[in-house]
Amino acid sequence: MNIIVLGAGAIGCYVGGRLAAAGERVTLVGRPRTTEPLALGGLTVTDLQGYKAHVEADLSSQTLSIASSLQLAWANLASSDGANNATVVLLCVKGGATAAASQEIADCCPAGTVVVSLQNGVDNVARIQNAAPQMTALAGMVPYNVVMKTATHVHRATMGQIYIEQTDATQALTTELVAKFNAAGLKAAASTEMRAVQWGKLLLNVNNPINALSDLPLREQLLNRDFRYVFATLQLEALAAMKKVGIEPKQLAAVKPHVMPILLKLPNWIFTRLAKKMLRMDASARSSMWDDIQHGRTTEVDDLCGAVVRLAHQAGTPAPCNATMCKLIATHTKGQRFTGRELRKALGI
Repeated sequence: MNIIVLGAGAIGCYVGGRLAAAGERVTLVGRPRTTEPLALGGLTVTDLQGYKAHVEADLSSQTLSIASSLQLAWANLASSDGANNATVVLLCVKGGATAAASQEIADCCPAGTVVVSLQNGVDNVARIQNAAPQMTALAGMVPYNVVMKTATHVHRATMGQIYIEQTDATQALTTELVAKFNAAGLKAAASTEMRAVQWGKLLLNVNNPINALSDLPLREQLLNRDFRYVFATLQLEALAAMKKVGIEPKQLAAVKPHVMPILLKLPNWIFTRLAKKMLRMDASARSSMWDDIQHGRTTEVDDLCGAVVRLAHQAGTPAPCNATMCKLIATHTKGQRFTGRELRKALGI
């Protein structure tokens, strides 16, 4: 199997790096700011459980055009002994870039190419299908936090299991891909219920803007009861909308989704005893949204809190706190940070 990772950021480099270290044929495709350092120094991949590997990155291009990079990647595969193997594109770009990336995939890759969305949010498969209907789009879910320690070192800072969609038409390919993920140490499973998986993940991801606004490491932020109260409130708005439209989110954390807001609101002395698994993370772990606002990049808040607002509108339920979080992230200025109490006041809770 040939694997092209489109979006050589933290998640893309971690997943691609683990697969490459296990001997898989992996091509990383990304912008020069991410690919140039890898071309010079290779890629080091580590995790909180002590795993460490260094691989020489197979980079398709140093150009600004993803399309050019994909074309060169396909040309390289066509000239290699892996040309006749199945090729899968793992899409790891931010949600806002999905449509453009999908169109470039469609321009460069044969019809029927499988594109697995390893992205946050619940709308990306539809975006791929709309932009590139000739591709085969599958949902995926990466549960954990990955940080870029340096430009050539990615580190998984939390734990969890990857899910990849399985359909009747893609059962054999999904089974093979999941097996390769597991062989590479990327704990993975196939699922026929990806809607539930993705909404279960989104319930956890609504903490991302909170972490970004707090300007704190994740663990330190979660040890602050006021921040957890905000987290619980965002989840409760999402859960109310899900209930109205018949979505039962999959349990991805140590406690059931409907119990999580109760746990989050508990005093610290109880929370720290009951949430040991949730707090099992590197001290350096932060959300990708924190990294985005630190570097002035477009965030995924519309794919997270924005998705809750849209679902709530469909369900006829209110989601004012998720809407406010979208506005706070959109108007954030560099160096601005909120305490837990300030954030609760901004949300009116």
